[in-house]
Amino acid sequence: MAATRWGFLSILAALFFSALADNALLFAAIALLKSLLAPNWHVPVLQQSFAVAAIALAPFVGPFADALPKGRVMLISNVLKMGGCAAMLLGLHPLLAYGWVGIGSAMYSPAKYGILTEYFPPEKLIWANGWVEGLTVVAIILGAIVGGILTGETVSAFALARLPESVRGAGIDSVPEVAIAVILLIYGLATIANLQIPKLPIDHKLPSRSPWFLVKDFILSFKGLWGDPLGRVSLAVTTLFWGAGTTLRLVILAWGAASLQLNVEQATELTSVVAVGIGIGAALAGESLVLTRAVRVLRIGILMGLTVAATVFVTDWRLALPLLLLIGVMGGYFVIPMNALLQHRGHLLMGAGHSIAVQNFNENIGILLMLGAYGLMLKAELSIQTVAVALGLFLSLAIGWLSLSHRHDQDHGEC
Repeated sequence: MAATRWGFLSILAALFFSALADNALLFAAIALLKSLLAPNWHVPVLQQSFAVAAIALAPFVGPFADALPKGRVMLISNVLKMGGCAAMLLGLHPLLAYGWVGIGSAMYSPAKYGILTEYFPPEKLIWANGWVEGLTVVAIILGAIVGGILTGETVSAFALARLPESVRGAGIDSVPEVAIAVILLIYGLATIANLQIPKLPIDHKLPSRSPWFLVKDFILSFKGLWGDPLGRVSLAVTTLFWGAGTTLRLVILAWGAASLQLNVEQATELTSVVAVGIGIGAALAGESLVLTRAVRVLRIGILMGLTVAATVFVTDWRLALPLLLLIGVMGGYFVIPMNALLQHRGHLLMGAGHSIAVQNFNENIGILLMLGAYGLMLKAELSIQTVAVALGLFLSLAIGWLSLSHRHDQDHGEC
């Protein structure tokens, strides 16, 4: 039992430091782009590189995660992230270097979730996912804070003034570069934690490593997961949730400025309120739900969409805070069981790494499509209030349809 506890703590520490560094690096990379006088459109391209890497590498990262002990895959992926971070520090253009880190992140995801299905029995998966998602939310919030502090003039300028000449000679001579150097050390902490993860048996190793075989295997996994009734509903829900969630973050920023008269910094803090709520919801789900009842949370997703639409009636930040916290709590409580169910079905059908690669592929396509729809609505000059209502109603209607579809499958004995 002690060994199991220590192993899980090692997994959590590795995930936390890696996610913390990922999110802090985004702010440092943006600061570096600004110091290089890059055009404004480089910033969204920087963020999209993660999604593009996950989509392009989806046929390969799942089999890779299943072909080796997943702790070792996490170690290799984290070292790759460190390489991208170091390359940015040494002068590689931020767009290319951040894309390099995105490749490491795409490889990391199937292993970090897949290891849970190998480490815990099915009845503990929601509990384990609650811990992982809750800690990831904390890392996201702290990553934004750390990134902001490190790229601020006060802290980094103080550190920069005290750097030895040997370090300055190595090319670290600006505030963003000091920030990136510190973030590289955080990745180092994640690597140390990775080394403590127990070695688990290899799961679903493939008979061939040829690219064509891997693509065909991915297509089979894709069809297999969508063809399974429980896999289909959980995959559709998580795809919808993360696509809408990514879009909602941008909607909140614009809504905070338009409806609540907040500045950019204050509007950014509103997104942290949602993240805190997701962490609370994840913890509640981990303690109160079991895998066999996971599908019952779909009604919470419907209510969450309606609550998003209701933001149009709020014009005071004091009312906005509890509303956004509630949206986050419902989101965390709603998506954690779906994640756990998807991991369990994928583990049974094809291997956890394969199924999570399919999940990442679908989720990132969902993100790109919903961000595209958001951009089109802005181009059509729709008000942000109209966009918020459209997003919320779409979320509720889509989840409602999925719930009815799943009930139909149950009635016909497909589940």
